[in-house]
Amino acid sequence: MNRRTALAGAAALATGLALTLTGCSSANDEPELKVTGAFMPQPVDDMAAGFLVVKNSGGASDRLTSVTSPLSDDVSMHETKNGAMRMVKSFEVPAGGRLDLERGGNHLMFMKLKEQPKQGDKVSVELHFEKADTIKVDLPVKETTYNPKKQ
Repeated sequence: MNRRTALAGAAALATGLALTLTGCSSANDEPELKVTGAFMPQPVDDMAAGFLVVKNSGGASDRLTSVTSPLSDDVSMHETKNGAMRMVKSFEVPAGGRLDLERGGNHLMFMKLKEQPKQGDKVSVELHFEKADTIKVDLPVKETTYNPKKQ
């Protein structure tokens, strides 16, 4: 076998291997997001908190980058560390993991409410992600002290 034939064979093998690896790539290399456990405690003034879990069964991480709602033009994401709350620009949703927005921890804040939702109402929100499509969620309004067990 001469050198030209060997190089051509190696190139063909490399091309075949690249095509095979590309073929192995699947939708599992994408985030696969599902929202559960969403709720909003009934607000007592002109602001409210929102809680939910974003589960990612996909093979790639994603980021929650913003939240919008007709209830407020000012919805922000807050992180709680060592008892201190601060606004953040995004939250990571790890591959094969979850983002927990829960009482005493990370959460959504709705400021300057346009109306006062009452227990039994639903507040619609849109969760905007870096990679995945927007997810629309209804947050059932629960009693002010509602605190579910971790899912």
